[in-house]
Amino acid sequence: MGILLSAQVIGETARLSFATFARGVTTGVRRETADATIRALGDRIVRRADIRVAVATEVALDGARPHVYMSNHQSLLDIPVLAAALPAQSLRFVAKAELFRIPVFGKAMRSADIVELDRGDHARARASLDRAAALMASGISVWIAPEGTRSPDGRLAPLKKGGFHLALAAGVPIVPVALNGTGAVLRKNSLDMRRGCPVQVRIGAPIPVAGRTVEALLADVEAYFQTHVEPVDG
Repeated sequence: MGILLSAQVIGETARLSFATFARGVTTGVRRETADATIRALGDRIVRRADIRVAVATEVALDGARPHVYMSNHQSLLDIPVLAAALPAQSLRFVAKAELFRIPVFGKAMRSADIVELDRGDHARARASLDRAAALMASGISVWIAPEGTRSPDGRLAPLKKGGFHLALAAGVPIVPVALNGTGAVLRKNSLDMRRGCPVQVRIGAPIPVAGRTVEALLADVEAYFQTHVEPVDG
């Protein structure tokens, strides 16, 4: 049943994303259309998997103001859950380069301004972060997973500095986000999706970047994760 549910979610994603973004490969996609489609994808996947999402926010955030959202990374479902839960009016994601090599899907993601990040190529990675900074300058918020990859057990990996350099360069506050439960719905390297699991999204207060160092910002986000992220039960 879990693999069937995964297939249904993949089908749902393909139908909606291709209907909107595949057309944009040649004609482009308006920001408002991309915004609505990304949120609709998150909402549909959450409903299809019957994910019981509970959102806790420390302070009210201005959804029209760009932020760099940074969360721990437990599952492929992190992105749709965050698309449904975060208050940003315009939100784009930084995704690994491998996803952009999928025929049609990769071009569709580019048409939606999803940012491709190739950590194995320093020059391309820097260009990707510059692209993300340009998006934020236009009012779009960006999500990045500073661990760089999904955790198989919920334990935090060392945080990489790229996202913090991005926030400093763009002069945009960082919002730490703790995800708990997505790894129980769909673990890394698995297609066995569990229905009806609770997921908690804890959204911290924005961290100003002016006058801060990368190391200080990283320490702040790491401390938030250490306090609010729970390990995945076996």
